[in-house]
Amino acid sequence: MQKKQQPQRRGAVAVEFAFMAPMLLAIVLGLIELTRVYDAQYLLQTAAREGARFASMDREGMLGNGETSNSKITDDVKTFLVSAGMAESSIQVNILDHDDPTQTFDLDDPANDLKLFEVEISVPFSSVSYTPVSETNDYDLTGSITFRNGRATLAH
Repeated sequence: MQKKQQPQRRGAVAVEFAFMAPMLLAIVLGLIELTRVYDAQYLLQTAAREGARFASMDREGMLGNGETSNSKITDDVKTFLVSAGMAESSIQVNILDHDDPTQTFDLDDPANDLKLFEVEISVPFSSVSYTPVSETNDYDLTGSITFRNGRATLAH
């Protein structure tokens, strides 16, 4: 009995790999970039929460000479994010009135005791991305949280 000859497939695997490699590489790089974005988003949320937590506490004795609660929160948030690898120049911190988000909320103003405020932090995507981003495709990553200003004192 004569054996059938198999067709020659030399080099077929190399050609298939050359066809699929760019797609696989794009998927892997996309996953790495997506992971970086999720990490940055998590850091922004954590920084906003920690900044707002400070503002909801009694801050007596925690501020330096001439330092306001707003400036302390801004400095603390930026220090936290810089230590996580973000560029300080790209970090924008806003402390806003919850009822009117166009207005800055003064945490030290007694009229704002027990009122809601929002800590909003944003950084451009291009500042956390591993790949270059054109200005037209850039957008801000933001983290924000709403808290109550805990500055009120209890009367006995």
